[in-house]
Amino acid sequence: MSSTTQRSTGVTPEPPSGLARFNSADDSTARAVLHEVCASRAWGSKVLDRRPYATTDALFAASDAAMAELTAEDLAEAMAGHPPIGRPKPGDPTSSREQSGMAGASDELKTEMLELNLAYQEKFGHVFLICASGRTGEQMRDAVRNRIDNTPEQEREIVRVELGKINRIRLTRIAEHAEGDAA
Repeated sequence: MSSTTQRSTGVTPEPPSGLARFNSADDSTARAVLHEVCASRAWGSKVLDRRPYATTDALFAASDAAMAELTAEDLAEAMAGHPPIGRPKPGDPTSSREQSGMAGASDELKTEMLELNLAYQEKFGHVFLICASGRTGEQMRDAVRNRIDNTPEQEREIVRVELGKINRIRLTRIAEHAEGDAA
């Protein structure tokens, strides 16, 4: 059936195969998948409770709503699942892919990012978190420089937005991957 026919008849299209698999997974499996997206248990529970999702956009809406409801403690739990910029988790292809902008950075830039990460972490008590996908090392360095003077409250809300962006990227990979593909 064509998408034109689907629209005119009101038939809801089938969700992408990855989304269908996520919808039909048992709670334990789906919870583990969501934990790989975001380390916040509260976020994962809220997204899990709203299954099934007809579309990726519906999944995004649930993720965004869950992110908006997270407490400061929930955000801290989510951030704990992210390595510092410039130091992706060894053996973690998602972490490496998301931080690829630092892969070709000069040693000088890597050293500067380490120093800025440490200063940021000392001030705020958590890693500097940014949606690093598509950003260069210089852009990430400039972002931490700009954000280090924020108040903890300002930074918490920026982190909430950045986590939401990261979650959408990761959820897209889950929703769009066919069976057998690595998410």
